Amino acid sequence: MSLPTTTDIRLTQLQQWLAALPSPSIRPDSLRPASSDASFRRYFRVDGVDGATYIAMDAPPPQEDVRPFIHVAEVFGQTGVSVPHILAQDAERGFLLLSDLGSTTYLQELNNDTANKLYLDAIDALVLIQVQSRPDVLPEYDRALLLRELMLFPEWYIDKHLGAAMTEAQTLELNKVFDVLLANNLAQPQVFVHRDYHSRNLMVLGKGNPGILDFQDAVYGPITYDLVSLLRDAYIQWDEEMVLDWAIRYWEGARRAGLPVNPDIDAFYRDFEFMGVQRHLKVLGIFARLYHRDGKDAYLKDLPLVMEYTRNAARRYKELMPLVRLLDALEEKAPQVGYTF
Repeated sequence: MSLPTTTDIRLTQLQQWLAALPSPSIRPDSLRPASSDASFRRYFRVDGVDGATYIAMDAPPPQEDVRPFIHVAEVFGQTGVSVPHILAQDAERGFLLLSDLGSTTYLQELNNDTANKLYLDAIDALVLIQVQSRPDVLPEYDRALLLRELMLFPEWYIDKHLGAAMTEAQTLELNKVFDVLLANNLAQPQVFVHRDYHSRNLMVLGKGNPGILDFQDAVYGPITYDLVSLLRDAYIQWDEEMVLDWAIRYWEGARRAGLPVNPDIDAFYRDFEFMGVQRHLKVLGIFARLYHRDGKDAYLKDLPLVMEYTRNAARRYKELMPLVRLLDALEEKAPQVGYTF
């Protein structure tokens, strides 16, 4: 990636801000893109005169607000997990200078040989965050927010992406499924929730693995949410047997740590799957919106995997089978045989 060649006022302002910092002393001419983002945020890697590298965040107001990032970095940092340190900030203009957690994401490093160690590290870090959760620190992941996310699915995936119109009966059926999902989600124990705890936001570190990024949307909500993000990742898929094994490893570690997960493993896994369907439907809507509204087509290739997750989980529970029938009707696919619990 190279820097934009056209006039970029934000980039010029960021370089001027970096040049004026008293400490650490930065070489603004070394600024280069570090990663892309689905939002308006941009990240650049920049060299310091001390030979170290740093990350500069450009989060342009009013589209972005760096204050939640600053707050969650402090909250998560206090738990002992590895998050970027904020070295300098201009919250009004949306500029941050962060410590650099490297350039190797989990997604780049994951394979059959590395997966077990990397996922167990991520599970240990997740438990460490959750066990120190407390209310009234992060926004609540309440019914209104969970439902608002679910509604992205009919609005952007069904309407805009499929170009389909649901009948009144289909809308009622979908709303019943939403009610079932929400009842389960809201009945789960509440903890700190990263909301995008997956392979693109976890960095491979030599010490304190993993490095955790992109946590500015963190909330206080259902305990299985981040585990679903991790194990039913939109960008990489694992055999069901491996996912089940890692989920059990998490469940065992969470119980040892005193977290209030469901003491029955079957009931816990059901919570995990219902939470997963909520997240998958949201992601289908978001990926469709990124394409149809924002012109970002890179996420279209990830839609089939997210849909596969959705269908596989929904097929296993009779309360969620109406969702499968709706998808069959909308996508004109023949119903498939499944097992329900």
